[in-house]
Amino acid sequence: MNGRATILFLRFRRIGGGPVGGTGYEGLLALLGAFTPVVEAAPPDGALADVSGALRYFGQDAVDLASVIRVRALALHGVDCAIGAAGNPMLARMAARQAAPGTTFVVPDGREAAFLAPRPAAALDGVGAATARTLCGYGLDSVGRIAAAPLTTLQRITGVRTGREVWERANGIDRTRVVPNAAARSIAAERSFPRDELDRERHRRALLSLTEELGARLRGEGQVCRGLAVSVRYADRKGYTTLTRSRALREPTAHSAALTELAYRIQDSLGLQRARVRGIGLRAEGLGDAERAARQLSFDPADERARRIEEVSDRLRARFGPQAVKPGRLAA
Repeated sequence: MNGRATILFLRFRRIGGGPVGGTGYEGLLALLGAFTPVVEAAPPDGALADVSGALRYFGQDAVDLASVIRVRALALHGVDCAIGAAGNPMLARMAARQAAPGTTFVVPDGREAAFLAPRPAAALDGVGAATARTLCGYGLDSVGRIAAAPLTTLQRITGVRTGREVWERANGIDRTRVVPNAAARSIAAERSFPRDELDRERHRRALLSLTEELGARLRGEGQVCRGLAVSVRYADRKGYTTLTRSRALREPTAHSAALTELAYRIQDSLGLQRARVRGIGLRAEGLGDAERAARQLSFDPADERARRIEEVSDRLRARFGPQAVKPGRLAA
């Protein structure tokens, strides 16, 4: 465990609904920067903040400081916040999912195990649908049962590395840190629907347009990404909820087809087939220099042909504009 609540995860929601937006989001990050320099962006509508220094400076605990931040976000930006507070980033993110808009949910020091135990296996960061099904097949359907299982058992079920990561997270251990200015290490885009959209094909088309946009942008800037995060904002009994899930790519890439394949898999893992979706966001994470990225050689002629077509398409877009070339599914 990482001790008392010094990490905040904030979920922003504009009053009256609707996405926060690019400049609005940047303003909220700047607002957080007035309290602590250790702020990590989590687009399109979240942020992590390490407030350990701010607590000492302002002489307040995490709940009081969160209240001050919420009031300023509402007064200056017309945005409400649901805030999770805990001793590490993973617990803070999980706490934020339990927080209603306008409230702060705190995981107290020493109560981490009680907070985690009843939650389903899929609630843990990094545990996707496939891993959750595997764990449930062995009766490990809750975080408490995973935490109580021997480490060697988890490693035998899911693999050495994954087993250790799952066991540590189930026991409230998170070795990550809040990385300041992390926005520079990711790029994001989003699509909003004018009304709650039930048509899954329209959801797919929105996601395809996002992968095309980010792929072209990455290639134009000479970058590759190591993973993707998909965020879906959908209607439920509480109003609107945003669900985000991320996964790593097999290798760093800016190839739109590879981005689309992973984005579709992430979307499927969310299990929102019948959801009333208002918006979809996509974030490319772990950006790096394309010239330094290693790529597995492919002997698939279809893959090589697709990459050559992509190069020609990029040249046409650079000359005639971003809408000059696009997939047939987006032409209708």
